[in-house]
Amino acid sequence: MAGCGCEPTAVETRAQQRVLWLALALNAAMFVAEVTTGLLIGSTAVLADGLDMLSDATVYAIALAAIGRSPRFKINAATLSGVLLLSLGVGLLWEVVRRFQVGEAPEGLWMMAVSLPALAVNVIVLRLLAHQRNSEVHLRAAWIFTRADVVANVAVILSGLAVVVTGIRYFDLVVGAGIGLYVIREALAILKDARAERASTT
Repeated sequence: MAGCGCEPTAVETRAQQRVLWLALALNAAMFVAEVTTGLLIGSTAVLADGLDMLSDATVYAIALAAIGRSPRFKINAATLSGVLLLSLGVGLLWEVVRRFQVGEAPEGLWMMAVSLPALAVNVIVLRLLAHQRNSEVHLRAAWIFTRADVVANVAVILSGLAVVVTGIRYFDLVVGAGIGLYVIREALAILKDARAERASTT
């Protein structure tokens, strides 16, 4: 529980590790699939979602490293996760601006095709992490990360549908920008949570 100072049991620790390893593997696979597809079809939204998958995989690795460590280490792990997510959000906004100037209309069907399995993966991971959403700070950060991914996946699917129907690439850019802003908001939530946790342990 947040701020209770409780340490997980050995059984709980093993359960956390299993969930995080599975989440790490799934997100790493989807990162490769989405970034490759995003580059091939020229979709900012798919590329943004793929990079978000990479950041998620990194956060799960950080959370794994924090299991069994001191409260300070876990707080630092959550802070690092927040900084990583914030950097990703800013980078996504920069990519939207760049593609606005030089990009072409992406393939809407491909956007939906690659985002549907990504959504399925993130829903599975979100359910697996649901029991950790009120747990230790580094695990709460992982849960927030995954929640952001689910929102991003849905947005990309809707963007792909809009591109298919209208042929207008600006839907892709708008969704890419929206994902970037949402990612920044979630990053600030993680950093706020980490600061509160740090204050409660001092």
